[in-house]
This record gives sequence, structure tokens and C-alpha cells, in this order.
Amino acid sequence: MQTLSPEWRETVLPDDPEHVREIVSSTGFFSQDEIDIAVELVVERLEKGIESGYYFIFAEVDGKTVGYTCFGPIPATQESYDLYWIAVHNDYRGAGIGKQLLAISEAVIRQLGGARVYIETSGRDQYNSTRAFYLHCAYTEAAVLTDFYAPGDAKYIYVKKI
Repeated sequence: MQTLSPEWRETVLPDDPEHVREIVSSTGFFSQDEIDIAVELVVERLEKGIESGYYFIFAEVDGKTVGYTCFGPIPATQESYDLYWIAVHNDYRGAGIGKQLLAISEAVIRQLGGARVYIETSGRDQYNSTRAFYLHCAYTEAAVLTDFYAPGDAKYIYVKKI
């Protein structure tokens, strides 16, 4: 797929919970519980605003929301942010949207006073491409917690100083 140049927005809109559900579901990576959590964070942002601690970047192509990130400051830390979610609709994967979303999110985190971004992901084989993506985007593997999510499913933690 060719590289696309989406429109970007930070404003969370009332239809975004369903957009996020569709995006995350399309990947085939996440359980129903994980999908519900992704949607819950958008709803919390809509209900509480910035006090929720969740920030979003949405990617739109031809008026359709096709990808997003969710991130926020890590409580009780200085300059550390978690990237909670990054997902691109399966129909748009491979077009450079994820890399652009990550770069824009890092820029916003810097503007908010962040200096480090932490990302965690699963050790299951289906996440090999995800882990390779983070390494390709200059993240460092900081830790591996064996059997974290389930027996045989480690938690990989990546970090990048921005």
C-alpha cells in the first residue's frame, strides 16, 4: 500500500468510541475485554475532558477515522508518559499511518513537557511485527516480564527519550 497523508485531529468527538471499536476490532489482535478498555478510555475522555489524563491523536483518510493513539502522563512521575494505544484499521495498515501517528504523539508529548515515552506489548508471536515496529521507531526494549499476561505471554516494555 502506498504511503497516505491523513488529516490529524486531537479533539475527541462523540462518534469516536465507535471509531475506536471498529479500528481495534479490525486488527484481529485484541480480545473483547481489550477492545472494551480501548473504548472506555475514549468515553472517559469525553466525560471528564483533560482531567481524564488521556490524550488522543486521530488519523482520518477521506473523512473516515482510520487510526489513533491514546497516551497520557504516568501518575507520580516527572516527564514520563505511557502510550496506551496505537492502532490502525486493518484496511490501512502498511501505509505509514502508524509511524506518523507515533511521531505526532511524541511531538505532542514533548509539548506537554514529556521527555520519555513508555510502551508495553505482548510477547505472543502475533505481536512480532508490533515489537519490530517499536524498535524501528527508535524505542529500546527496557524490560521483559515473563508470564505477565498469561503463562507463556510476556510483557515487553519499550522506552524512548524524546
